[in-house]
Amino acid sequence: MTAGDAAGKAMGERMAAGGGLAGWLFGRRTYEGLLAHWNSQGGPFKEALNNAPKYVASTTLKDPLPWPNSTLLRGDMPEAVRALKAQTSGVLAIMGSGELIGSLMAVDHIDEYLLMIHPLVLGTGRRLFPENVRARLRLAYCDITPTDVVIATYEPTKD
Repeated sequence: MTAGDAAGKAMGERMAAGGGLAGWLFGRRTYEGLLAHWNSQGGPFKEALNNAPKYVASTTLKDPLPWPNSTLLRGDMPEAVRALKAQTSGVLAIMGSGELIGSLMAVDHIDEYLLMIHPLVLGTGRRLFPENVRARLRLAYCDITPTDVVIATYEPTKD
């Protein structure tokens, strides 16, 4: 089992266990990448993604979206997410979608960060979080997969 397989299995089990997931938020690139990859895979992560509501922030995609249970979000994303949070009960999770995360971090709209830390060091790459936004976090939960991937859940602190 690869590190990616172990992380996908652990995330699928966590998602299938519940936790009040109201849906997923994705940017266009993440949505298209996940659609292409996970629809060719099997297992609990694919099933959880297919069955969950998905909200996609995009200025270029058009309705209807190809993945079941997908809704297109347009306009001011922090405002659209604020309205979506008011309409739903449960957790709205974001996977990938760096630009979307940055816009929501800037207005303090993220309640929890779930990070998967793989045992691999890269010398280059894109920043995970925007450079102009800071967040103080507290570790709320941590799990380690059989391939040493750390799945860490952080919550923002107010200090």
